[in-house]
Amino acid sequence: MTRDATVALLLVLMLAGCTVGPDFHPPAAPDATGWTREPVPASTASATGPGGGAQTFTAAEHASNDWWKQYGSAQLNELVDQALRASPTLDSARARLVEARENYNAQAGATNFPSVDLKLSGTRQKVDLAAFGITQVPNPPPFTLYNASVSVSYVFDLFGANRRALESTFAQVDYQAYEMEAARLSVAANVVSTAIRRASLQRQIDLTTQLAQTQARQLAIMQARYAAGGVAQIDLRSQRTLLAQTRASLPPLETQRAAAEHQLATLLGVAPAQFAAPLDALSLDTLHLPDTVSLTVPSTLARERPDIRAAEALLHQAGANVGVATANLFPQISLSASIGSERTRIEDVISGLNIWNVGLGLTQPLFHGGELRAKKRASEAAYEAAFADYRQTVLQALQQVADSLQALQNDATELQARDDAAREAQANAAIAQTRYNAGGVSEFSLIDAQRQALQTTLDRSRVHADRLTDTAALYQALGGAPLPGTAPPGQGNDTSAPAATVR
Repeated sequence: MTRDATVALLLVLMLAGCTVGPDFHPPAAPDATGWTREPVPASTASATGPGGGAQTFTAAEHASNDWWKQYGSAQLNELVDQALRASPTLDSARARLVEARENYNAQAGATNFPSVDLKLSGTRQKVDLAAFGITQVPNPPPFTLYNASVSVSYVFDLFGANRRALESTFAQVDYQAYEMEAARLSVAANVVSTAIRRASLQRQIDLTTQLAQTQARQLAIMQARYAAGGVAQIDLRSQRTLLAQTRASLPPLETQRAAAEHQLATLLGVAPAQFAAPLDALSLDTLHLPDTVSLTVPSTLARERPDIRAAEALLHQAGANVGVATANLFPQISLSASIGSERTRIEDVISGLNIWNVGLGLTQPLFHGGELRAKKRASEAAYEAAFADYRQTVLQALQQVADSLQALQNDATELQARDDAAREAQANAAIAQTRYNAGGVSEFSLIDAQRQALQTTLDRSRVHADRLTDTAALYQALGGAPLPGTAPPGQGNDTSAPAATVR
């Protein structure tokens, strides 16, 4: 190699460390110091009945990752664990993460190392010497030409096109990893909320059935009174209407309960007909309302909530793609070499090397009809869109936390009022029972007091379930660190992919 060629090659190698395009920096964390306009109170209102305890909000560095255990239900814990083991949604997310990692490994091998290929061939040929102007020599007979060669090729990454493309691929690995964490969080939250809804519906069915029985007793009394001329027909028909309406509300409740059970089966990865979890033991009374709720700050939310991190990974990928499009405007230098043996007898192929070549190529785009610069502008626009999507994801996450906090406070206040109403109705029913035993009121009045107590208890149970569900929604909105037993995003035991570089 001549001196000039050697100098040129060294210059190329020195330039190979240059990488064009924007270096990725994580977006700034939200500068909000709180979740709502008004400061979050230290605790919510409280009530005396089941699920009526005050919830205290405490500051925490990290969101809880196994928050469902705070409900104190072994049955609920088992449902969540089974869903995390067997959910098809999570199986799909895991497979997509493995796919992204292997795509990265494939691209990393092709980018960081030269390509080396072994070629073996045998070709049957016949030469017509007359075609070359040789007419005095007879044509040789057909012969076989055997070839064995090893070729090496490598593209020097002068301006970082390959490195940016590799960075983009690894950002996709990060994205799939955070998507899997988001799927885990969503599956756990869906199991908890569906189990609570099923328990709430069962309670509503039980209380509504008792309410219908009470109204049927009232109707029987009114029918006897009507036969004796003691009540008007309009009052009798009103009671019949009320009973029919109460009975009509039962089938929709049973439909919703069955749908909740079917949804649980799907979340746990089994067919509805094969679902045999002991759900009757999972009632509202067995679910403990978390009395202490740990709250992080908005800046921590941006670092821990998986859907935000997934949006950040897509932003990283878009930035790397800008680098790829920018590098494609600059020269590309490739090196290729080959060495081998070409013989007419196969036994002579290994006797020595008789062919070789070395090539150095440079490609500088000159005119592509504006294609390359248009692609660069398109990648920059895609980056701006990804940044806007990231901001929107953060804002939606902040909104979800704020909504959940407000819902918890209002749920507690409503439950306090419903609890007061239920206690008053129960006290009224107790007084009516005492007066009835003493002959002071009719059986109809006693049953009516009992009906009111059942109705207020039914109303209270709905709000009780809302507190449990909205607490789960808050935990889901806060995100949290990776769940137990999971690898950090972008890394795993089955791949050698390095951690993402953030500059």
